[in-house]
Amino acid sequence: MMGEENQLENLQDLTVDSSGSPEEIADQTMSTEADLNSEEFNLASQANDDSPTAASSENGTFTLEPDNAASESEYQAALEELSQEVESLRTQVDDRTNQYVRIAADFDNFRRRAQKEKEELEEKIKCSTITELLPVVDNFERARSHIKPQNDGEMNIHKSYQSVYKQLVDCLKRVGVSPMRSEGKDFDPNLHEAVMREATDEHPEGTVVEELVRGYMLGDRVLRHAMVKVAAAPDPVVTSEESDRGHGDS
Repeated sequence: MMGEENQLENLQDLTVDSSGSPEEIADQTMSTEADLNSEEFNLASQANDDSPTAASSENGTFTLEPDNAASESEYQAALEELSQEVESLRTQVDDRTNQYVRIAADFDNFRRRAQKEKEELEEKIKCSTITELLPVVDNFERARSHIKPQNDGEMNIHKSYQSVYKQLVDCLKRVGVSPMRSEGKDFDPNLHEAVMREATDEHPEGTVVEELVRGYMLGDRVLRHAMVKVAAAPDPVVTSEESDRGHGDS
């Protein structure tokens, strides 16, 4: 600080006396400029002395060295600690991601299973309800085939219950119920229940010759098997000669 005050005092002394001749004024001006340049140089030198310490290297470059720099080992230790924390966080993220994927897969499987069970339950209830209605349909069909109206009153009654029968059949069709057509087809144990066998040569053996109770389907599911009469092979015809030969052998 004392150096700066001395320099300021020196600057204050650098004045030019304008009372002299022009030559003297010019000489004083040149002398003053020289003194100013000298003072600027001194200030610059002092500023460089107050700046941070610079270390020179062999190739002529200068690097500033911080006064309180951490040692290299401390930096390495801090870096290692941060790396471990990052690795730990990455492991936690991977674990949480795997847990989320497993939970999402389990939930998706549960949702599908619940949906399938719901559909199966609805189908089971539908089948049970419709099966209870099939005997009603059978009674309508028997009445239609046996009752022959004889007068206008009976015809009106016949038309009334036939309209009810038609509404019932249309309702069953809308929910997917369809009757089996079994006569003339091969016997299928998945669709038919054979309650009678008839020896005949008019139909191939195993052919359904008569449908005694109609069967019904709900989509691809059997609601009720059809009760049918199945054709069997006719008994062999025994001629008189074979009969006489049989008696002779006895």
